Amino acid sequence: MAMTLRQLIGKKGERAAAKYLVSRGYEIKRKNFRCPFGEVDIIAQKDGTLAFIEVKTRSDTSFGMPNEAVRQDRKKRYVACAKYYFSGREQDVSIRFDVIEVLNGAINHIENAFTA
Repeated sequence: MAMTLRQLIGKKGERAAAKYLVSRGYEIKRKNFRCPFGEVDIIAQKDGTLAFIEVKTRSDTSFGMPNEAVRQDRKKRYVACAKYYFSGREQDVSIRFDVIEVLNGAINHIENAFTA
């Protein structure tokens, strides 16, 4: 099945975000982690912190800033996905929830964009 233009733009943004994270010393643990509660775009670790990262890509701001699209329902799904990710695992890390905006190729990494 062919991807829509929107999906292609989203995937391009996710690739740019992953590249950005690696260039800043993050280790990518998972991409597109799927579970019964939804999908996490990127799970990355740096300095004892595991970040669950939502990537939002836009070509303009006519519908607002990319991070504004991360609404309460999406936040709840990310928290549920994080709990699912850790179920049955012993992990000695802190966790946080980030948003990476990709707007016309420019990246804005918002750490601790929301809390559990």
